[in-house]
Amino acid sequence: MALKYTVTLSAEERLTLEDTLAKAKASARKMMRARILLMVDAGPFGLPSSDEEVVEGLGTSPSTVLRARERFVTEGFEAALEDKKSRRVQPRRLDGTAEAHLVALACSPAPEGHAKWTLRLFADRLVELDVVDSVSRETVRRTLKKTNSSRGRTSNG
Repeated sequence: MALKYTVTLSAEERLTLEDTLAKAKASARKMMRARILLMVDAGPFGLPSSDEEVVEGLGTSPSTVLRARERFVTEGFEAALEDKKSRRVQPRRLDGTAEAHLVALACSPAPEGHAKWTLRLFADRLVELDVVDSVSRETVRRTLKKTNSSRGRTSNG
């Protein structure tokens, strides 16, 4: 079967890949992709291996080899090495105003019947005050950590 994506590396690209592997400072995924591209290189400096040989030699999956080939041919050298950027965008649950409300709550005394604030109490109170529709305890925790607020310290800010 003829390969749909044939990788042909220039001498400069080949040196860059070999240098990346020699330094061993890159992520494991980037180094794996570099090894794959070097093994499947059909250019004048390479001895191309079949996908099956690459899978066996590197202990990776066939789809990883195919994706590395495809990204090199369609998107270029750099794109074949780097991870794709996520296209998923999460809207912020707590904007600046909601964060200010949260910090104000953290600085206030604990609610009646409780010795101190808990993350669950913060989340419930923000919903009660109509600051947000819903919020998780983890979001509250991250926000308090980011703003350097600690429920246990005497000075929260």
